[in-house]
Amino acid sequence: MIRRPSTGVTMLAVAGSLVGGGAWALQNAPQQPPTAQTPPTAPAPVVAPQQSRPAPVARPAPSGPGAQPIVPQPAAPTTNTTPTTTAAPAQPQSAAKPAEVIPEKPAEPIKRARSSVAIIQALDKVTTETMRFEAPVGQPIRYKTLVFTVRACETTAPDEDAPDSIAYVTVDTQPKALPGRVAPPGRQIYKGWMYANSPGLNPLEHPVYDAWLIACKTSAPAAPAASR
Repeated sequence: MIRRPSTGVTMLAVAGSLVGGGAWALQNAPQQPPTAQTPPTAPAPVVAPQQSRPAPVARPAPSGPGAQPIVPQPAAPTTNTTPTTTAAPAQPQSAAKPAEVIPEKPAEPIKRARSSVAIIQALDKVTTETMRFEAPVGQPIRYKTLVFTVRACETTAPDEDAPDSIAYVTVDTQPKALPGRVAPPGRQIYKGWMYANSPGLNPLEHPVYDAWLIACKTSAPAAPAASR
């Protein structure tokens, strides 16, 4: 019987143990997770301001006799159906209506007092004779060759600055007819307002006579008839 040396067998057994232990160690060793890779940054998408119209699709041309060419029709534009909301204008707050101010009516001026009689004084420059007489409104009064007709006689109102009496007078010259002769025609020599307190404001200009206003007065009422 041939015996093999045990040394070789032992070496094989030790080698097998080492190989088996290395494989077990590799299997049971903790595995580290793979390192995550950073994905490349994609460019931001570009948003077109308006939707572009699709390109017309070209159709094949028909063949054969009597065939007509097909014209590509443009695509209909896309209509935005989203309703547009319009903001209502802000209503102003109702303010209190101010009270209506009624303007004050100006006071009416006080009317002048009208009289029915004017008192006139005349002067003869040749004889220096003076005469004061009353001339009722609308009634002609003769003084020598002059005829005075008073159209109005007024007294200033209390609210006027200067109190005065004013008369609108016309003066005509009418010489008396001489015996056996025709009276010469008369003519007007004065027309205007006479002022009692300012006789030189609008005076009568005549080579022989002079006249001015003294005052205005109201005629006395007629006496009542005596009862029987």
